[in-house]
Amino acid sequence: MTIRVLLADDQAMVRTGFSLILGAEEDIEVVGEAKDGVEALEMARALTPDVVLMDIRMPRMDGLQALRELNRPGAGVAPKVVVVTTFDDDEYVYRALDNGACGFLLKDSGPALLTEAVRAAHSGEALVSPAITIRLLRGVRPPRTAAPAGSGLSSRETEVVRLVADGLTNAEIAAALFVSLGTVKTHLGNIQTKLSARNRVEIALWAWRSGLVEG
Repeated sequence: MTIRVLLADDQAMVRTGFSLILGAEEDIEVVGEAKDGVEALEMARALTPDVVLMDIRMPRMDGLQALRELNRPGAGVAPKVVVVTTFDDDEYVYRALDNGACGFLLKDSGPALLTEAVRAAHSGEALVSPAITIRLLRGVRPPRTAAPAGSGLSSRETEVVRLVADGLTNAEIAAALFVSLGTVKTHLGNIQTKLSARNRVEIALWAWRSGLVEG
């Protein structure tokens, strides 16, 4: 299956570089390039890509607003959005999560991580590299919010949450807990329902905010 990707970045050199790298992969096709958030929304609706690589700082409409629009109720099936960011985007990271981002890609990432980001976002297994996402989130200061209320997680589900927050993939979690991959996916599905989490990054975020794990 070919993964259809939309690039949204106001820097032509970034779009060109990403397009050349991704276009060389047999299983990835760049279907469009947007230079701002308005174009990103229009092209996402017209082209229905599987994955959008979304810059945050763009003219006319920034990536956060475009992200909100893609994920608003009634907007239809939204593509997986990986936010293209830098470590100095601290204030944006949590806002991006709250608006439905499923992962992060550093702007200076190399070709291998770029292609990994796209494939992982498409599969929903581990958005970007878990270690990269976890490292980025641990490097920023979370907003001051009250700890979440009790979640009703079982003891095994709590173990899975801790491992997700540590950046482990599904396969690594299965190995650590001596269970099957299918069992891990079932646990993750139950966890997402109980926490009202859209993806594993939001599960990790809940773990840090609740004090279940520490940075």
